[in-house]
Amino acid sequence: MLEVSGIRSGYGRIPILSNISFGVDQAEFVGILGHNGMGKTTLLKTLVGLLPATAGDIRLGGRSIVKLPPHQRAAQGVSYVPQGRGIFPGLTVRENIEFALAAKSLPAAEGVSRVLAEIPRLERLLDRQGGTLSGGEQQLLALARALAQQPKLVLLDEPTEGIQPSIIGEMVELLQGLRARSGIAVLLVEQNIDFIRSLSDRVLLMQKGSIVRQFPASELSDAMAMGDFAAIGH
Repeated sequence: MLEVSGIRSGYGRIPILSNISFGVDQAEFVGILGHNGMGKTTLLKTLVGLLPATAGDIRLGGRSIVKLPPHQRAAQGVSYVPQGRGIFPGLTVRENIEFALAAKSLPAAEGVSRVLAEIPRLERLLDRQGGTLSGGEQQLLALARALAQQPKLVLLDEPTEGIQPSIIGEMVELLQGLRARSGIAVLLVEQNIDFIRSLSDRVLLMQKGSIVRQFPASELSDAMAMGDFAAIGH
């Protein structure tokens, strides 16, 4: 589904990503692991179009999207949940979801009902402003906004950061269910080892803007929670 070939990117004259290449198949969940500052968020921003690629190609379903702006990549089926959630705090939960639907010209009432069927916890919160929700509820709303657009691929950046365990478990069930029902693919940047191991088929290890190793998620151990990545794959 997603093919990334030789991507380079950065901020102005500061290079961050160097010759990144990997793929994600339909219904595959791929985790990205690495210390802070290794380029994980930069990679997601480049894939979604918030940062331009200075070299290489990004293909979705066989079609190059590397030169498309973010809204056109979203139209092709790429949704992004940034670190910090990126919801509109002054809009209600319903309005946040409807905004995402309008961006892809999807019917509002039908779309809201579809999202609530997947995330029923949000139904009682529809008239609450996004900024008044708990951190976990805001993360579920961010996921709802992404899923409202019926994506083929969802990019998640640190979705469990500051989230209570009950909602982390709810996110695992939600994403596993979506994969089974719709074949959605997920690219997941995460530091929570249990979460990434619960969801991912395989994991990419990033160091200094490059992918240095990939391995089955089953090889992740509790020691990785301490940031000791040296033994992975050995």
